[in-house]
Amino acid sequence: MRITFHFKNSPTDLWLKDLRAALPEADISEWHPGAEQADYAIVWQPPQQLLDEQGAQLKAIFNLGAGVDALLKLQWPNHLPLVRIDDGGMAVQMAEYVSHALIRHFRELDVYESQQRVAGEWKPHRTKLRSDFPVGVMGLGVLGERVARTVAQFDFPVNGWSRSPKQIDGVQCFHGEAQGFKNFLAATRVLVNLLPLTPDTANIINSETLSQLQPGAYVINVARGAHLVEEDLLAQIARGHVAGATLDVFRTEPLPPEHAFWKHPKITITPHSSANTMREESVAQIARKLMAFDQGEKVAGLVDMSRGY
Repeated sequence: MRITFHFKNSPTDLWLKDLRAALPEADISEWHPGAEQADYAIVWQPPQQLLDEQGAQLKAIFNLGAGVDALLKLQWPNHLPLVRIDDGGMAVQMAEYVSHALIRHFRELDVYESQQRVAGEWKPHRTKLRSDFPVGVMGLGVLGERVARTVAQFDFPVNGWSRSPKQIDGVQCFHGEAQGFKNFLAATRVLVNLLPLTPDTANIINSETLSQLQPGAYVINVARGAHLVEEDLLAQIARGHVAGATLDVFRTEPLPPEHAFWKHPKITITPHSSANTMREESVAQIARKLMAFDQGEKVAGLVDMSRGY
C-alpha cells in the first residue's frame, strides 16, 4: 500500500514518523509535484495539483480534520471517497472553550475584569439565573454533541438544532429548516455555532437569525467565519438585542488590523484556536479508518459530497 501525505504550512517529520509507526506495512511519503502514484492520500488543505496528479487512481482521501469545506472548493473526481476525522482530540477542547466563553459571559467575568483594570472598582453584581440563559447549539455532530452535553452539566437549559432528528439526553433537540429552526432560535439566548460550512449554512448567522433569539442574546462562533454576517452582528449589538459575542473564526484570517472586532468592547476574539487537531489521536484514528476502508469495511466520517459533510 502506497500513501501520499500533505499537510499545508506545517512540519511533517513527526506526522510521517507516527503514521509509519501506525501503518508499518505501508509505504508513506510526503507529496510533491510529480510524486509516484499512491493508493491513498492523507491531507490537510491540499493543492488542486495533488488531486489533478493523484486523484484518478486514488482509492480514497483521508482529511486530517472534521471540516472539509476547503477540500470541497477543489475540482473533485466523482469517484473519489473523502473520509474526515470525527474528533482527533478536538471535542474536549471545543467543549472547554465554549463553556469558558459561556460562563465568562453569564458570570460577568469580563465586566469584573474591566472594573479592575479600567476603573479599580469594587462592585459585586446580582446573581443571575441559569434558567434565563438557555443555550442553543447549532450542529449536533461529534463536536456539537460533546459541547451540548458538557454545557448541560452546568445546569443551563440546552437546545440543539440539526438538519435531521437527534436525541441527546439532557438536550431539547430541534431539527429541520423553517419552523424547526425558528422554534430553536426562539428558545435560545446563547447561540453556539458548530455547523459544517456548506452552501446551505453560509451566512446563517444573519440579522434575521439574530433577531429571533431571545433579548440579550450572546453569540459564540467556533465553526467557520463564513457562517456569520459580521455587519449584522455589529448592528444587532448596536441596537441592544445582542449583548455581545465570542468569536474564534472569521471571514478573513488573520483578522485585518483595521477590523471593527478588534476594539469592540462587547466582542471577544481568539485566533482560530478553540480546538486544534491532536497528532497522536488523529494518526490513530486515520490508521484505523484507512485499514478498515482498505478491507472493505464501513467507516465513520465518510463525507456525503452532496451535503458537504
